[in-house]
Amino acid sequence: MTKASGSRTLHHIGIAVHSIAESLPHWTEGLGLELVSTDDVPAQGVRVAVLMAGSTRVELLEPFGENSPVAKHLSKRGPGVHHMAFEVEDCQAAIDGMAAAGSPMIDDSPKPGAHDCKVAFVHPKGMDGVLTELVEDPHSTDAHGASTGGAAHD
Repeated sequence: MTKASGSRTLHHIGIAVHSIAESLPHWTEGLGLELVSTDDVPAQGVRVAVLMAGSTRVELLEPFGENSPVAKHLSKRGPGVHHMAFEVEDCQAAIDGMAAAGSPMIDDSPKPGAHDCKVAFVHPKGMDGVLTELVEDPHSTDAHGASTGGAAHD
């Protein structure tokens, strides 16, 4: 099987929470994770707190309103793991590759994500029950510090 989507690495794990303010101390004070930023992502209807656990990124996702996908997840399943996100070199090519492999897509084109990323979601039916996000991160670097994808830096 070819690597059509160009996935390189786990980008982050998304955790659905009712309130970042209430959940954050468990992650920062309890586990000692570093809070990197808190950002609003209107296109996804969430506020995102980005935490680092070593080189692993964890994102706490708080919905803006009851119509966001994260709010629906919380009402149906409660707080917890929402999705796993994998970094890809080209989000549209990854979407096309996943669709060609028979995975049903939630998004058929990239959407704006946190930190200038382009994102798309693969339906859990196509990934053994796991909601999967494809992330094209313009700020990603390889082991040598060189930019590896996304938008060019001037």
